[in-house]
Amino acid sequence: MRREQSPFCIAGEEIPPGHRRTVNIAAAKMYNRNELYMDVHVIHGRIQGPTVFLSGAVHGDEINGVEIIRRLLKMKLLNSLRGTLIAVPVVNTFGFVNRTRYLPDRRDLNRFFPGSPKGSLTGQLAAIFMEEVVDRSTHGIDFHTGANFRYNLPQIRAVISDPVIKDMAMAFGTPVVLDAELRDGSLRKAAYEKNIPLILFEGGQSMQFDPIPIRVGTRGVVSVLRQLGMLPKAKQKNKCTQPILARNSTWARASASGIFLPHVQLGEIVTKKQILGLVTDPLGESEHKITSPSSGVIIGKLQSPLVHKGDAVCHVAGISDMDIAETAIDSFQSEFEFESKMQQYEEGYL
Repeated sequence: MRREQSPFCIAGEEIPPGHRRTVNIAAAKMYNRNELYMDVHVIHGRIQGPTVFLSGAVHGDEINGVEIIRRLLKMKLLNSLRGTLIAVPVVNTFGFVNRTRYLPDRRDLNRFFPGSPKGSLTGQLAAIFMEEVVDRSTHGIDFHTGANFRYNLPQIRAVISDPVIKDMAMAFGTPVVLDAELRDGSLRKAAYEKNIPLILFEGGQSMQFDPIPIRVGTRGVVSVLRQLGMLPKAKQKNKCTQPILARNSTWARASASGIFLPHVQLGEIVTKKQILGLVTDPLGESEHKITSPSSGVIIGKLQSPLVHKGDAVCHVAGISDMDIAETAIDSFQSEFEFESKMQQYEEGYL
């Protein structure tokens, strides 16, 4: 039986069923006494259902999520939404405005959840987001990219032992789902401790709008909303191959300082001890091999050619069934022409 929802309350505002509204939540005051706001767009369906939050730019320079959420909010499909969608394109307003990962106190917001109203500026922002957004939700999707000149293959990171989270992760439709451990202070752990299922999407790199991760992310949100019963089922079944489920991952690191020359691309299947690249000096007088720590798929890669010894250069997600992995990656690359576009990107054409 369909039950009409009650009005949705957030930051002192009441949104009737069947309406949508942008709410400005005061995040902090600037030096000049002006308020800085966190913009939250709420779509409150007429019929009862889950309440899902979408969060972008928790790290202020990771902006793919901003565009994913913008595209999603433009979809007419959301007119038939059941339940409630809370969309926060920019959580870390400070970092976003200043094109930086951090807040003015140089702290990483994703290490300060659930925060404290009496804590540092970062802790206060974390507490506001938890109180106004997370605590009002039943599920969540958090959007990130690679950092520090690193490009990530579209992937979901989740606690796979939780069946609700696993279903969301597998429904999203990325080529890889990584069973990633919870980090202290992360939004993912804070939500998990409140029994709010949350998945984290990674794709692309910081300070870039990357077309393929944005397309994958936008489609993935719609797929999860369908899986939760918030949107009608698709008329045609999605042709996507089942994602690879990776139980662990390891970064291969530079064995010397110098110039990094990669031999592999994102999404490439590699074997243990396979050469991933070389580190050479500007004169070419020395070469140091970087080998894969395990068999798996490349899910993250350094884009800068300049490295110090110990720098992370290739992120390898460990896999046990190479045949299944190859099928999943081939399907993804074929659908998005990912391999050719990555080659063009690395050669400077995109």
